[in-house]
Amino acid sequence: MKVLVLSFYYQPDLCAGSFRCTALVEQLNQQKDVELEVITTLPNRYASFSAQAPEHEVTGGVEIHRVALPSHKSGMLDQIKAFTAFYRQALKISKDKQYDLVFATSSRLFTAFLGARIASAKKLPLYLDIRDIFVDTIKDVLPTKITWLAKPVFSWVESYAFGRAKRINLVSKGFADYFSSRYPKAEYRWFTNGIDNEFLAVAPQSSVVSEVSGLVTVLYAGNIGEGQGLHTILPALAKRLEGKARFRVIGDGGRKAVLQQHLIDISNVELLPPVSRNELIREYQNADILFLHLNDYPAFRKVLPSKIFEYAALGKPVWAGVSGYAADFLKEEVSNSSVFYPGNDEEAYRSFDTLELGVSPRTEFITRFSRQQIMAEMAKDIVSLVRHDA
Repeated sequence: MKVLVLSFYYQPDLCAGSFRCTALVEQLNQQKDVELEVITTLPNRYASFSAQAPEHEVTGGVEIHRVALPSHKSGMLDQIKAFTAFYRQALKISKDKQYDLVFATSSRLFTAFLGARIASAKKLPLYLDIRDIFVDTIKDVLPTKITWLAKPVFSWVESYAFGRAKRINLVSKGFADYFSSRYPKAEYRWFTNGIDNEFLAVAPQSSVVSEVSGLVTVLYAGNIGEGQGLHTILPALAKRLEGKARFRVIGDGGRKAVLQQHLIDISNVELLPPVSRNELIREYQNADILFLHLNDYPAFRKVLPSKIFEYAALGKPVWAGVSGYAADFLKEEVSNSSVFYPGNDEEAYRSFDTLELGVSPRTEFITRFSRQQIMAEMAKDIVSLVRHDA
């Protein structure tokens, strides 16, 4: 059985999509009589972080094609140009190949569309892994004029892709109503994000109470875009916590310049470029509190950020400005987490004092949400789609 795997991001790129797909391919590669071909891109998640990788390689029996993209940043036009290059090259690479199944993992819809195009042309079953509701999100993050023009196009793209999928995995149960009501013919699965082995390896085994004599170190690591909305919360919140806390923000994204502008008169926030995973783990271990924030948009009430799993594994207090499904998940699953409404610096300030500094193992959480275990089950489910039909 030969499976074509499509993912815009793949190792050694730095993002949730890359980590998820890489872990899944490792598990698919352990399935009996499964041959894998991956079409992805050269590392491109952050213009400020460069990682080297060959355009074509066969490693561990997996053939990997990495498409070179035109130079781009986080703007919508740049992203469209980048995906167009990926789309054309993926069609070219796969054109004369024989597969038994097409698998596509997608957050911005277009990789799902690419998967649907290839599966339809080759009359193959399509398995989609969906990490976001793109059509639902664009109305919140794009200007009204652009949304008015773009949404009908994106809605058609979504309908085309999802209408051709035999099985759809949704990483958040918050997506359930949106997709099942629109595409009832597909079979649905719920293989969520999880904790990667790098974080499991450093998960604490015992509790340590921390007495911080100076400033409390609050760490945010991840994208700095409209979706995260750090520019809407951090300046006012940092000002409130002057003399009590210092913020370290590691990452890059389309709203970093806006955030920098808002922080001109703020002295207790440090902005740092993206770092490797090993360096990131050291940053997590040195921090007192791990910070997370999503902008106050209706679409984000359905999502479950993958960052929650990383943070929770480290045993540190988790301080999160989220609403909806993510807020419920944190309250139910992650001990010593404090949730405040997105963008509300007063509520965030009050919730800061409810956190207990120190390290506390989240053993039950780690057992339930090991990425390796989740991806092993998902790999079996993907393979079963072909074997069941046969």
